[in-house]
Amino acid sequence: MRAENQMAAPAPAAGGAQEGNLVQLLVQNARNATKVGATYKKDGRWQDITWAQILEEVKTVSAGLVALGVKPGDRVAIFANTSLQWIICDLAISATQAITVPIYASNTPDECRYIINHSETSVLFVDSDDKDAKQAGRLTRIRQKLGDMPSLRKIVAFEGPVAGGNELTLADLITQGRAENQARPTAFDERVTAVKLEDTNSLIYTSGTTGEPKGVILTHSNWFYEAKASQAVGMMEPNDAVMLFLPLAHVFAQVVKAAWLSMGYRLIIAESVDKLLANLVETKPSVLPSVPRVFEKVYNGVLANGSSAPGLKGRLFRWAFKLFDEYVEARVQGREYNSLAFSLAKKLVFSKVQATISEKLGGNMRIFISGGAPLSSKIGYFFDLLGFKVLEGYGLTETSAGTTVNRENKIKIGTVGAPMPGTDIKIAPDGEILIRGGGVMKGYYKNPQATAEAIDAEGWFHTGDIGELDADNYVRITDRKKDIIVTAGGKNVAPQNIENQLKTHPIISQAMVYGDKRPYLVVLITVSDEGARKLLAEKGAPVGTYAENAKRPEVQAAVKAALDAVNAELPPYSTVKRFSVLEADFSQETGELTPKLSVKRKVCNTKYKAQIDAMYEGAAVID
Repeated sequence: MRAENQMAAPAPAAGGAQEGNLVQLLVQNARNATKVGATYKKDGRWQDITWAQILEEVKTVSAGLVALGVKPGDRVAIFANTSLQWIICDLAISATQAITVPIYASNTPDECRYIINHSETSVLFVDSDDKDAKQAGRLTRIRQKLGDMPSLRKIVAFEGPVAGGNELTLADLITQGRAENQARPTAFDERVTAVKLEDTNSLIYTSGTTGEPKGVILTHSNWFYEAKASQAVGMMEPNDAVMLFLPLAHVFAQVVKAAWLSMGYRLIIAESVDKLLANLVETKPSVLPSVPRVFEKVYNGVLANGSSAPGLKGRLFRWAFKLFDEYVEARVQGREYNSLAFSLAKKLVFSKVQATISEKLGGNMRIFISGGAPLSSKIGYFFDLLGFKVLEGYGLTETSAGTTVNRENKIKIGTVGAPMPGTDIKIAPDGEILIRGGGVMKGYYKNPQATAEAIDAEGWFHTGDIGELDADNYVRITDRKKDIIVTAGGKNVAPQNIENQLKTHPIISQAMVYGDKRPYLVVLITVSDEGARKLLAEKGAPVGTYAENAKRPEVQAAVKAALDAVNAELPPYSTVKRFSVLEADFSQETGELTPKLSVKRKVCNTKYKAQIDAMYEGAAVID
């Protein structure tokens, strides 16, 4: 099957400028000198910045880079949390005709070293040297490997102090930029106009779940396509206020940035992931692009709090969610589900849940956009039941993220939507999803062999995902091609489907199903710290450390109950026979998760080999 969509070429920009890069879109937005472009928190309060002010800052930083000796085609990396400065520096790099190399704020010193060396980065922006979770500050991480990064000649810190020499502050760079702009006032416009569609805009490195990260070459044409395609499908509107908390090192956030420049909506930049809920209440956005993990946490929080409520309130909640389970089962099977009891449950329970969630999200939420990983259908139906619109989409780093998306007026839960205008999709004979269109990368940096393996002679990018197209050209993804488990009995099993179902249970944080060429499936489980503590407290059992709680029989029983419930809905050959609850949750710092919170299966298979082997020996079988 095949889906084809064509989008007319964009009209030339006003004033004769070539519409071909995001900086030109910024220039167009800045013509309205008083229009607010972004809202961000500074000195403890939310502040607005106009498009004209953003453009002036981009001009100054771009001139500062020129003063540092940055030439067209040079690689300039950004190693920082999502912030207004990140976006300004990114656009300034483009305006210098250089190439942005994003680095996840959570990356380790060795991961940074690899990306900087492979890309031959010459200048690096870093936000601060504040300690980050279990890791040292980002500037310290760079300093630890500085002797092993010969191409890196300058480090620009958003905030000080710096050591001098090859380190300077962003304020220092801005001072140099002002002098450069005064000396050559027309140089900025000349540089921006000189950018060609086929020029490389960014090198975004894949998260490396199957080996060393690959540098994906994305051009100005790729991002301009994404900007206009996002506008064409109407995911966001010019009057929207869009909350951005996603890491700008990920292509999903870069699509949000491109759409912002195309549509001119107000971008609200969250302080951090940890402060997201508080920021939503404070700023009341209308659109939230997010990863499924956020939706899972909202759902599990509602389920845990409601189920544990005392007396009649708790009994009523549990009754309503039992009916919800029946509703989901019917919808997944394509059946309608209506009953007097369910209507009563919606009125008595789900209306109150909706009001509570709406208030926690600021009370103004119009649309959610989900991407980066598969969203469980159960969670999709939960938000749909409450009247929230979740537009699940799909794409890869190699396709500039925005490839398919559900439309606001036609949401099909369980699918990732229809192709973006200008993108073609077809399904290969083995079920692999193939993509061709304006978002497809130029190739992998310094890796022609991998490029040839990924993009065939007809220009189709081979995604490695297995899926199907329905009659409306909506795409349904069933699994990763390389993740498909073939049991010893020859049965093909998609582990992500099982894992997503397990994660809808409040006791479970992460799950990784294993069983390739084995007689049956097993699963590694990490429990929710909050869920385990709440469960133990309710049962009057001792509450200890994460590791101690994970071993408690009450927690083990709750995990078994969750697995039993999931197994009951699966065909016999794909049921999970044994489980192992780990003594620590998966995290980026300990290596099990990628920056977009996907499980690194290869890492887990190696790291937890003993636990996996034990499940094929003496561990108790789930009946």
